[in-house]
Amino acid sequence: MVDVVISGTGLYVPPHKITNEELVETFNAFVDKFNAENKADIDAGIIPAKQHSSAAFIEKASGIKARHLVDVEGVMDLDRMMSKMPEGGHGTDEEPCFQAKMAIEAAKAALENAGLQAEDIDHLVCSAALLQRYFPAIGIEVQHHLGTKGSAMDMVMACSSATYGLIAGVNAIKSGAADRVLMINPEIFSTVIDFRNRDSHFIFGDIAVAVVLERADLAKGNNLWKVTNTKAETKFSSNIRSHYGPMTRLDDNSMFREDMFFMQEGRKVFRELLPLVTDFIWAQLESQHLEVKDLSRMWLHQANINMNMFAAKKLLGREPEALEAPTVLDEYGNTAGAGSIVAFHKYHDDLKVGDKGLICSFGAGYSIGSLLVEKVK
Repeated sequence: MVDVVISGTGLYVPPHKITNEELVETFNAFVDKFNAENKADIDAGIIPAKQHSSAAFIEKASGIKARHLVDVEGVMDLDRMMSKMPEGGHGTDEEPCFQAKMAIEAAKAALENAGLQAEDIDHLVCSAALLQRYFPAIGIEVQHHLGTKGSAMDMVMACSSATYGLIAGVNAIKSGAADRVLMINPEIFSTVIDFRNRDSHFIFGDIAVAVVLERADLAKGNNLWKVTNTKAETKFSSNIRSHYGPMTRLDDNSMFREDMFFMQEGRKVFRELLPLVTDFIWAQLESQHLEVKDLSRMWLHQANINMNMFAAKKLLGREPEALEAPTVLDEYGNTAGAGSIVAFHKYHDDLKVGDKGLICSFGAGYSIGSLLVEKVK
C-alpha cells in the first residue's frame, strides 16, 4: 500500500484588509441612507426599517475582527457595496486571472515549504467554493503559469472544497496516477456576499492556500505528515445556498434576484449540521481504532467561533484548550474551504513525531471532508 504525506503548505492573502469597525461604518451609512429614502414606506409599515450593526455584535456572533478582501474600494462605496474586478483581473494568454494569481502565490510558498520545484508536481487540483470562470479551468491556467507537469483539474465543493481536493489528491497518489499532487484552494467568496445584509456582510474573507501531497517514499522534507485515513460524506440541504450561475442571466428579472448572493438559514445549519459533523468524526476515529483523546490537535473548518467551540466541546466532552482546536477567525474571517488548512498551516509546527491530528471541513451541501494525519518527520 502506498503511503501519502503532506510535505508543504502555503498561504497568500490579498493586500486589502478591512476591520469590523470599517465595515460597520459603511454598513451603517447605508442603513441611514436606506431608511431616509424609504421613510414613507417604513412609517406606513410597508417595509421594515434596517438596523445598525456594530463591531461588538460581529465579534460576538462570529469571532471575526478583520478579513482580507480581493477589493475594498467597491465594498465601501455606498452606491455599489460590492467588489470591483482588480485591474487586469480577467487575465490574458500572457497573464493569469486574479484568482489564479492568488493560487500561484500560495502554491509557490507550499512548494518552497516542501523543498520542491513546480516541475516536480505531476497533478494539480484546484478546488474552491467559487470559481472565477468555468473554462478554461483555473487549475489548468495555474498549471500553465506555474510550470507543473501532467494534468490539472477544477473542483467545486463549497466549504469542504480544500479537504475534498486533498482527498482527490491522496486517491490519485494511492492509485498510482500521480506521485506528487499540488492542491490549490483560492477562495474569493466575498464576491458573492450581499454587503447590505446585516446578518452576512461580515462573514467571509478571501485567501488562497496550497498543500503539497507526495508519495511517502519520495518525500525529502523535514516536516512530514502521513495521511492515515480520509473520509467524506454528503447530505442534501439548501439551508446554505446561492442560485447564482451561468443560467441566471436567462431569467428576465435576474438583476433583481437577491438569491444570487450567499444565503443561509443559520439556526437550521447550526442545529442540523453540527450533529452530522460530530457523529462523522466519531465514526471516522472508531474505524481507525482511535478516540478523540488520541488527537493532539483538531484543525476544524473556520465557520464561526460558536460553531467551532460547540463542535470541539462536543467531541472532547469539555471546553477545549486553545491549541486543541485553534481558530483563525479573528484575523481572516470565514475563508470558505480554506479555513481548516489555514489553521493547519499556522498551528502544526510545534507538534512532535507520533502526534496525531484531524483536518476537517464542512459546509453547504451539506458536505463534510476529513483527513486523519500523523507526524512522521
